[in-house]
Amino acid sequence: MEGRDLVRSVKAVGSVGAAQALRTVRAAWRRRRTDSAGLPPRGAERARVPGQVQNAEPGPGGGTLWFSRSRLRIVVAANGAVFWGWDGAEPEPSYALVGCPEPDPRAVLEPDKDGGWRVVAERVTVVVSRNGAVEVRTPGGVTLRRDLPPRWWEPVDGGGARWLQRAEVPADARFFGLGGRASGPRLRDGTYRLWNTDPGRAFVPGDDPLYITMPVQFVVADAGTHLVFHDSTWDGTVTLREGEEGAGSGHDRAGTCELRMDGGPLRCWVVVGTPARVLLAWASLTGAPALPPAWALGHHHARWGFGSEQEVRRIVAGYRERDLPLDAVHLDIDHYDAHQVFTVDRERFPKLPELAEELWRDGVRLVSIIDPAVKSEPGNAVYDGGVAEDAFVRDGSGDVVHGVAWPGEVAYPDFTHARVREWWGGLYEERLAQGFAGFWHDMNEPTSFTAFGEPTLPRSSRHALEGRGGDHREAHNVYALCMARAGFEGVRALTPRQRPFLFSRSGWVGAQRYGGTWSGDVATGWPGLRASMSLVLGLGLCGVPYSGPDVGGFDGSPSPELYLRWFHLGAHLPLFRTHASLRAGRREPWEFGADVLEHARAALVGRRRLAPYFVTLAHLARRTGAPYVRPLWWGAPEDRALRDCEDAFLLGDCLLVAPVLDPGADRRAVQLPRGLWYDTATEQPYRGPGQVLVDAPLSRIPVLARAGSVIPTRSADGGLELEVWAPARGRGGGGMVVPDSGDGWEEAEIERYAVRWEGSRVVVEREGEDGVGEPPHPVRVRGLGEG
Repeated sequence: MEGRDLVRSVKAVGSVGAAQALRTVRAAWRRRRTDSAGLPPRGAERARVPGQVQNAEPGPGGGTLWFSRSRLRIVVAANGAVFWGWDGAEPEPSYALVGCPEPDPRAVLEPDKDGGWRVVAERVTVVVSRNGAVEVRTPGGVTLRRDLPPRWWEPVDGGGARWLQRAEVPADARFFGLGGRASGPRLRDGTYRLWNTDPGRAFVPGDDPLYITMPVQFVVADAGTHLVFHDSTWDGTVTLREGEEGAGSGHDRAGTCELRMDGGPLRCWVVVGTPARVLLAWASLTGAPALPPAWALGHHHARWGFGSEQEVRRIVAGYRERDLPLDAVHLDIDHYDAHQVFTVDRERFPKLPELAEELWRDGVRLVSIIDPAVKSEPGNAVYDGGVAEDAFVRDGSGDVVHGVAWPGEVAYPDFTHARVREWWGGLYEERLAQGFAGFWHDMNEPTSFTAFGEPTLPRSSRHALEGRGGDHREAHNVYALCMARAGFEGVRALTPRQRPFLFSRSGWVGAQRYGGTWSGDVATGWPGLRASMSLVLGLGLCGVPYSGPDVGGFDGSPSPELYLRWFHLGAHLPLFRTHASLRAGRREPWEFGADVLEHARAALVGRRRLAPYFVTLAHLARRTGAPYVRPLWWGAPEDRALRDCEDAFLLGDCLLVAPVLDPGADRRAVQLPRGLWYDTATEQPYRGPGQVLVDAPLSRIPVLARAGSVIPTRSADGGLELEVWAPARGRGGGGMVVPDSGDGWEEAEIERYAVRWEGSRVVVEREGEDGVGEPPHPVRVRGLGEG
């Protein structure tokens, strides 16, 4: 037994008892036997490369090139995205895309030098060498990426091929993305696995893989920014190596990326442009992010181990008595009857609908955990319903695949079947009847406890895959995505007038269409705090803008200082949730002493004051794909100092947040982008670009506002107020505001504002089709001392 497998076995014994641990051992051996019988032997393989180009045929948006051993199709879409697929791979079917965009009719395929070909479009040029290397260039001819000819390894006796794709990027390029990674946000040299995984314990920086992996790279270099997505859901690895620029007359060493996939089509999308343009095109490909209800942008409190209705009431009363804003309470698996999904423990929660209604009157929503695992027990209504619907994953012999989870022996719905998704989505009616307003998907990698080996289903398990058929090797990474779709569409059908709220521990490309995510079970400690920020930034660059960590970490007992610094960070992230495990103890702010309580109250009040700004960012994310939380280089990717800064972020265009990530600090250095910035606590101005030293007392973290920005805030009477930061002398500013339109589907209007100096005063005007006018909201101008 390998070391980490032994750790997992011990963990299983300690957390679920000896009987459950025995089940995990049996499940592990059963999984091995199933795969041994159900997976085809790999056997001998032959290697293949494309060979020499033989012919080319123009087509819409590009064309097709025939090589001696393969063919390549290239299409430039109308939104500027570039697709290429080898061996007949097409853009669809795809779990990532919401539809294939129309080709750009202006893109043309034409001969290039040395026997190659090129596709010339308005925003990009794609050059293909005679051996099958593919270069993506700017319209000015600067190379952003060069993919070398791919290589396949095909079984001699037939079957799917595994493949390798190597690529080169400029020497100064930096890699980001790949889903939720604890190491980052800049991804250093190393190998990253593409297999959604429950690590079996709270994770720390360096742990890989984690719950959400995506074959999406965001690459930033002086030459430009590009996103590359290899659309295969199979297991694989990405090996990154940053380049090195030559000194003096020395040659540059290019950065490299090596992608190895165990199967699936070799197809790729590349989007080039500014970061904002890249994610706009990316959202048009993979779907607009779901818009969370306004209450979901407030403070959430969760704990594994609330235990009873009385304890929930006690916690909510504690928030109310101490004047602490609270918007949602999350119930973990301990509110289930014997851990079984879509049930309630009637002894500990005898009147759950009444509790939900009571909390709702106080402005607090209930959110329910939902696990995919269904207890395999005749008489269990969910299991019997699944059997009747033929909803569960089966093995190659036709038997239902069983795993082990919190209820014991369980079966797993096959969410890759439309009929099963519809059945599962209908089950949320029970949750809605209990009074729940939102849903939290967990254990959906999917996870099956095992004493050794991978903690998931056998790879030979059969899945519908939308009628194409296949096994778990292809379905694993999209299992949670399909579960999220089932939940989102089911709740939307059941409550058509309200936007669903759903977030998920696992997922894949396109997860933003159905909600958001959280960073999973991060370890308590300063490294875990830093990893929390990395995951949110990385997921945002992959198109998932709504996410956040377990404030304070999942497993241990944070010091008051660590808890408060984590609290400050969480208050500036999209999903602001305190959550901890059963063994971690209480995490309410008053448990850490009077000073922490006072400072936490200020952070909660500050978050509520910024609620209109978060609503605006949510609407803009839906319309543009831009994440709420952005790296400092978002507006200036050519600035190398910003590109290498990993300890601060932009919240929208207006705010720069510099969390304290190390113990004992009361000041910290902040790297500023170009322009004038104000400390929002002191109104002290600072000029960028460059690094400045700012105060960071235990009571707050540095938050700086961009000069000239318009920030919608909540006034003392609960209305909307515009907080305007004075522009630098001789310059103007502006901003966009999306007033809250409620939790329905009404499309909110974007209000645009311009800010300028007029003599000795700052003038704020609303821009519209009929010209400019007075703002319809009160205006508060700050930073006038600079003027």
